[in-house]
Amino acid sequence: MVTEVRQATQDEYVLNSDGHLLSAIIRHPGTASTVPLNPMREIPVGARIRVTGICMLTDANPFNGEVPFDILMRSVDDIVVVARPPWLNVRHLMLIVGLLLGVLTATGARSWALERRMRQKTAALAYLEHRRSSILEDINNSRPLSQILENITEVVSFRLHGAACWCEIANAASLGTRPPKITSQRIIRQEIPGRSGTVLGTIFAAIHRLNKPCAEESEALILGTGLATLAIETSRLYFDLVHRSEFDLLTDVQNRFAMEKTLSAIIQAARETAGIFGLIYIDLNEFKQVNDLHGHLVGDQYLQEVSRRMKRQLRPSDVLARLGGDEFAVLVSEVRNRTEVEEITSRLESCFHEPFIGDGYILHGSASFGIALYPEDADSADSLLRSADAAMYAVKQSRNSRQAATAACPTSELVSERCA
Repeated sequence: MVTEVRQATQDEYVLNSDGHLLSAIIRHPGTASTVPLNPMREIPVGARIRVTGICMLTDANPFNGEVPFDILMRSVDDIVVVARPPWLNVRHLMLIVGLLLGVLTATGARSWALERRMRQKTAALAYLEHRRSSILEDINNSRPLSQILENITEVVSFRLHGAACWCEIANAASLGTRPPKITSQRIIRQEIPGRSGTVLGTIFAAIHRLNKPCAEESEALILGTGLATLAIETSRLYFDLVHRSEFDLLTDVQNRFAMEKTLSAIIQAARETAGIFGLIYIDLNEFKQVNDLHGHLVGDQYLQEVSRRMKRQLRPSDVLARLGGDEFAVLVSEVRNRTEVEEITSRLESCFHEPFIGDGYILHGSASFGIALYPEDADSADSLLRSADAAMYAVKQSRNSRQAATAACPTSELVSERCA
């Protein structure tokens, strides 16, 4: 069976017999017949059939060789299907090939999409790891905390596909990209925990309200808060170590190391500008007796109160330092002559006019002062300290000589002296 055709006068089935095409025809009743035509019998293309009918030659001359003919059937019952068409045919092969091509195309597209997604995910993870390593390096190098926290909010924003993110430090500034209006957004937050249990701050992110909450949001905030905790506590530890290395823990003034560094910087600046400055060396009189009579706790309180009084007498540009024990020094940077340094020394002497009153004790302290002027008395840090120390020691010796000549002064009545 090749094909079938219904015409107005007949139904025609085109057949293929050993490579020869012929037609099996069923005539329709005449046009005057009122009987409706039965549906044309459908025979699958490719089916093997047996046809019974009258052979009608289209060319009656037998000398022309093979003569084409048609088969005229009486009814559809004269055509019988002997065998169904084979399942594997051209049409089915084309369908199979098309299906395979479609599957291959879909598989290739899916593989490409997965590969692309993996490349993007790998690139994103590589970028995040690079930024995280960069932040850790900044923390290790003690970069500015505000810069580090802004970088952390950028990393969280990247994890949240560009959502606005900002960080609010407890009792400090707000950093990051906080949107001006957040009425149409869903705000997520995560506290920045300290190792001691205190809350160091909070990280916020503004998510579009149509985006449903997901685990990625929590992961991004946890990543940010972990880095923020490390950055804040490391920064505070660093500045605490710097403060401890440069300031006396008891009096909270500069220690000898920091004072010598500051003194070297002032000398360098004075050399470049041909300026002058003064150094005042201070030694508390009879401080050992305070510790011996009242104990070291009272001695520490005495040193703290002396430091507070002297700082109140200094200008913002002046630097007070504790050199060790009962010795202090003051760098007087903005002066024009020795007289101005002596005026500041007089103010420092006045700190001892009022008694030092504590819990169960009253002390009348005093101190000896020595002055050295740069570059008049010395032009280097060591020589300036030696010169001021020598001036102070001369005053102390003079005071001790007077005490020996008259009488020993009580511990509670110590006289302040100075030397220009």
